[in-house]
Amino acid sequence: MTDWLLPFLCGLGASVISAWGVGGGTLLLLVMTLFLGVDQRTAQGINLLFFLPTALSALVCHWRGGYLDKPTLKSAVPWAVLAAALGAWAATALDVDLLRKPFGVYLLLSGVSLLLPAKK
Repeated sequence: MTDWLLPFLCGLGASVISAWGVGGGTLLLLVMTLFLGVDQRTAQGINLLFFLPTALSALVCHWRGGYLDKPTLKSAVPWAVLAAALGAWAATALDVDLLRKPFGVYLLLSGVSLLLPAKK
């Protein structure tokens, strides 16, 4: 009966952290793979489903507030679509163990970059 409680609380916590702009989806991915025993591909799919409504609501809020730089957005979207397609291919075509190490390095470098002072 309580098998759903821990995943629910993890999802709730990740959504609160995402609302603060911290990147709760990445934390949710780590919790699913390290503590809940979800395989990486399934966790990535769940993470994407978690990210899409969050990103859509942020896009709408930024659009309404006039915070979107439209020329930058127009030049970035084609590259983002290409990167997403390549990432989707890599996630389905490559072995999970091969993807795990580079993703771990990425997370470590991201964490270290947050600890370093920002350049002005």
